Amino acid sequence: MKKHSGMRPQDVVVLLKIAAKGKNSWMMKDLSNELEISASEISESLNRSMLANLLSHNKKTLMKSALLDFLEHGLKYVYPQKPGALVRGMATSHSAEPLNKIIQSENHYVWPFAKGNMRGEAIEPLHPSVPKACLKDPVLYELLTLTDALRVGKIREQKIAITELKKIIC
Repeated sequence: MKKHSGMRPQDVVVLLKIAAKGKNSWMMKDLSNELEISASEISESLNRSMLANLLSHNKKTLMKSALLDFLEHGLKYVYPQKPGALVRGMATSHSAEPLNKIIQSENHYVWPFAKGNMRGEAIEPLHPSVPKACLKDPVLYELLTLTDALRVGKIREQKIAITELKKIIC
């Protein structure tokens, strides 16, 4: 069995992209094109996720409860994030749907992105290609913004985010 050298942030992005596809079939090349991550890195990501029991051994079936458990209890410790400087970008966390309909805040969080339409405190995305990938896939965008709420949000935002993630993933 191949040695597991630990998860990487892009592994979360790949897993959430698979979750966004729902019951639709996919191939590695589709994930590579849609996420703008090389095919070899997608392959390695799937291997790491399989070894971490977040994907089945055939690397096609998402282990939904394990992924939700990791997101809820581990993500903020493994990939923590603190808001940074004010920049132009794409809304994330409580500044994007669906949380912006539930949580009112004067502080906005954004992924730094030249084509973004909001100014806010910078949140580094899990992978540099995240903003572009989210422009192509609104479900992935929602999943990743909810995930950022787990990384940077307070307890209330985290609880709402995990509830919303369960609605989409399960």
